[in-house]
Amino acid sequence: MPVTVMLLLVTLCVQGRNGDAKEEAQRPGHVSVVVVGGTGDLAKKYLWQGFFELYAKQVRSGNTFSFYGGGLAPSDKAAPVLFETLKAVSCFKHVSPEQCALFKEQFLRLSQYRQLKTRKDYQDLAKHIEQELRQEEMTEAGRLFYLSVPAFAYADISGKINSSCRPNGGAWLRVVLEKPFGHDLRSAQELASQLRSSLRDDEMYRIDHYLGKQVVAKILPFRAKNKKFLDSMWNKHHIERVEIVLKETLDVKGRIQYYDQYGVIRDMLQNHITEIMTLLTMRLPVNLSSSEQVMQSKLQIFRSLLPLGKTQAVVGQYQAYRAEVPQELNHTDDHVTLTPTFAAVLAHIDDAQYEGVPLLLISGKMLDERVGYARVLFKNDVFCLQNHGSVHCKPKQIVFHFGHGSLKYPAILVSKNLFKPALMDSEWKEVTEHSDLSLLGLPISEYYVQTPVEHREAYSELISQIFAGRKNSFVSTENLLASWGLWTPLLDSLAESYPRIYPGGAENGDLLDVRVKGKEIGFHNEVVIINNDIGGTSPNGFQVMHGKFRSDEMVSAWAEELVERLALDLQEAAEAAVQKGGVFHVALSGGSTPLALFHRLAQHHFSFPWRSTHVWMVDERCVPLTEVESNFRHLHDHLLYHVKIPYHNIHPMPVQINHRLCVDEDGGAPRYEKEIRTLVNGSSFHFVLLGVGHDSHVASLFPGSSLSGEHGESLVAITESPFKPHQRMSLTFKAINQAQVVAVLVMGKGKHDMITQMSRVKSNPDKWPVTGLRPADGRLIWYMDYDALLG
Repeated sequence: MPVTVMLLLVTLCVQGRNGDAKEEAQRPGHVSVVVVGGTGDLAKKYLWQGFFELYAKQVRSGNTFSFYGGGLAPSDKAAPVLFETLKAVSCFKHVSPEQCALFKEQFLRLSQYRQLKTRKDYQDLAKHIEQELRQEEMTEAGRLFYLSVPAFAYADISGKINSSCRPNGGAWLRVVLEKPFGHDLRSAQELASQLRSSLRDDEMYRIDHYLGKQVVAKILPFRAKNKKFLDSMWNKHHIERVEIVLKETLDVKGRIQYYDQYGVIRDMLQNHITEIMTLLTMRLPVNLSSSEQVMQSKLQIFRSLLPLGKTQAVVGQYQAYRAEVPQELNHTDDHVTLTPTFAAVLAHIDDAQYEGVPLLLISGKMLDERVGYARVLFKNDVFCLQNHGSVHCKPKQIVFHFGHGSLKYPAILVSKNLFKPALMDSEWKEVTEHSDLSLLGLPISEYYVQTPVEHREAYSELISQIFAGRKNSFVSTENLLASWGLWTPLLDSLAESYPRIYPGGAENGDLLDVRVKGKEIGFHNEVVIINNDIGGTSPNGFQVMHGKFRSDEMVSAWAEELVERLALDLQEAAEAAVQKGGVFHVALSGGSTPLALFHRLAQHHFSFPWRSTHVWMVDERCVPLTEVESNFRHLHDHLLYHVKIPYHNIHPMPVQINHRLCVDEDGGAPRYEKEIRTLVNGSSFHFVLLGVGHDSHVASLFPGSSLSGEHGESLVAITESPFKPHQRMSLTFKAINQAQVVAVLVMGKGKHDMITQMSRVKSNPDKWPVTGLRPADGRLIWYMDYDALLG
């Protein structure tokens, strides 16, 4: 029987489903759906059910369909597997058994398996689709390819689709990609570039199934619907903290080949939790249905998030994981894996609306229950003197409950001491009869509760949106790269960290409880578990050491502890100077080495006397101060922007005068020197922080010139660098050696050879500039991490 006739027959038998979401208008016609990886686990569990529901909803729309399950296996082996899956799909509850039988029979008739391995296979598929269109005299609406395959295959398959299987005549093409979308920022950029060579951005749908969960999809509409209540309270003055928690009880057996490469942060936090976080904190766009406006609001959040480092995360690993890895990956039994299966991350948004509000992002395997929720906990300004059980003194919170857990169903809950939320729409209902249970510190009866009238699977929701061409619930390229830009530095910093071992399930007890202190997070229970068989030297095996280097003071530790010690010493020097003379003058160097120190100062040293501190530059490249190469730009972006320091206390070097860079007759160096002599008592800085290059240059004083004699009594000079940009402005040895404390920060294995050489040579500033550091009346202190010291 012809496809169109059979569809009309089914249409006459079926009544439309009440309450269906309106689909966006698009050209009706024939739609070819191709599921590449159509016999895999994801397709069996969710995708074919989702496409069956799409078909059932669309039979009255004027569209006709063909469904293809594609794979690498030949048809005789894979086709029976596909059809067993298709036979197992189920109908909506309101559909009668007779109607359901008709739906399923036609769905099977419209489906077939095709081997999709070579470019010719895709060419043959295209010919088959075009032949079917001609025979049935159908207009083509579009082609939907769902790539349920490993990410490494995306580029190859997209290339074959582009060259061999694109529709003609104005029909649309939509290609759906499953996570993971890369392993870090670099790999995500590479993948994005590869895909862009075959597909336009509007043709790609990166799917994050959490965005299809009914509660997650309603976060923005809920905020918009209740704007009159939330506008005044959705800010740092009222929000105590935000929590996004995804807990699972299962282990990762059977998935370890994938999981051991990715771990919990890449698997859950970088995508699902990050997307939910942006929905909770982004500025509401004027038009919620505009994917462009939604994306721009999300990107603004990424631009405002503070960097994530080791002190913003704790990680764990369930005890059995270590034994499971060699079993599945054929490693030896003594193989050690540092892949975390649990992570708690503390994020902060550097924005006037959310300044200081902690965002707790948590996920893990083998925990006590399966549940997912996002909670916005508000500050309570009511104190109940006698009636401590009063509703006014109980937690004030909004909970977006994704499902499972003790509540079991998805819901949005608002504690009754906040406000009564407006009912979402006709697809949602208010729950008025409550069971005897509590949720996050409140009995369920003390919440206003809303839940979907009909609970639908996330994949079914997203497949419907893909068909309609709606992109709000999908991850754009810009969004993806911004997310990886946030998470990659944290992942790199945790690469060698040993996760806390936990037994799993209820036995975890309080082992994974976390404590937030300022902008740091740590485990509340500071239990120490020693694994004698791990081998190697743990960073925790060394403490901060004091010694001598070239007859001067030396402080050594692992990088994190070293930066912490330097920050403490710097604050101590600042407090002593302010107490003695009311002002602290510090000169800071550029480059990447001090960035960790800047972050430490900005995020932890809130009592630092910034208002009495003057910040000077040790050296500057001859580029505009707004350029990314500028040392001042680095200092501003990573420190000055984040602390309360008076504008007139900041002293960038005047490398650009009269729209010219470092021109002698403009007198930039003498101008800076005059400013130092005027403001700094005796031209003696309290503290000078320096780095040292691989060629032993310090500040912008490079090998190859008679540096001591060349600049004489000058405090500031224009110098020449062997690296671009060649011109620099720099403090001279005269200025540096007059300081009360000169600190040299040396970090990284790449500096080990230079440090070894410096330990053996005599002072020769012309050949080894760093040896020219000889404070006249002050102290020279070397701060070296163990990588630089020990190699």
